[in-house]
Amino acid sequence: MSERIHERFDRVAEGYAAYRPSCPPELIRKIASLCRNHEQVWEPGCGSGQVTPFLASAFDSVLATDPAPAAIAQAPAIKGVRFEVGDASRCSLGDGKADLIAVAQASHWFNMSVFVEEARRVAAPDAVVALWCYDRPRVSTEVDAVIDHLYFDVLKGCWDAGREHIDTRYTDLSFPFKALDVEVPDYQASWTVDGMLGYLRTWSAVDVVAERGDGDAIAVIESDLKRAWGSETRTVCWPVGIRAGRTW
Repeated sequence: MSERIHERFDRVAEGYAAYRPSCPPELIRKIASLCRNHEQVWEPGCGSGQVTPFLASAFDSVLATDPAPAAIAQAPAIKGVRFEVGDASRCSLGDGKADLIAVAQASHWFNMSVFVEEARRVAAPDAVVALWCYDRPRVSTEVDAVIDHLYFDVLKGCWDAGREHIDTRYTDLSFPFKALDVEVPDYQASWTVDGMLGYLRTWSAVDVVAERGDGDAIAVIESDLKRAWGSETRTVCWPVGIRAGRTW
């Protein structure tokens, strides 16, 4: 991840903590069931800890790292968890210590060859690497059309390199590990339109538009989104893509 992207995620750290969806507990249970031991997890790209509490409930100890200091500052205190500022190229764990290396919605930003080398260093025998992402939120035909207009049209050319892997749900992501089959649930939340607007403001490309001095990208679609959404609370679904495998 470049320094520019680090700074971008620093700027949206508060929004991430408030509006990014929580991980389905069943997803972590499915991943944990692949692991032979449940002592240590390394979670690079942890953000402000959206997934970390669920990992902590299934493993004895979690090292959660993120290169954005503001994100780490937003992370809650969790028993058994140590949060550190750091990127995916290095980790304070000793050799062969991690039973699981888990990355949620972040590995598309990694230098994968460097991450893979470090993952193999810290991996215990038969350790599992699980990388997953969630795609654009789906609500209804009308709401989805507004979100897709924002994503494909308003923000065209504003996404940093790497985001395209989410469009394929990681099927084209480099993954040189022994593959494991695992089916996991999609992310879900119950939101009003204000929750969705807050979430959309955490998109990195929205920050790019503001950084360029081109105004507020969300303002372009806000009235259309409110009209399509209405006043009710709606179920939001984020389709998940996952790659899982053993390091050796």
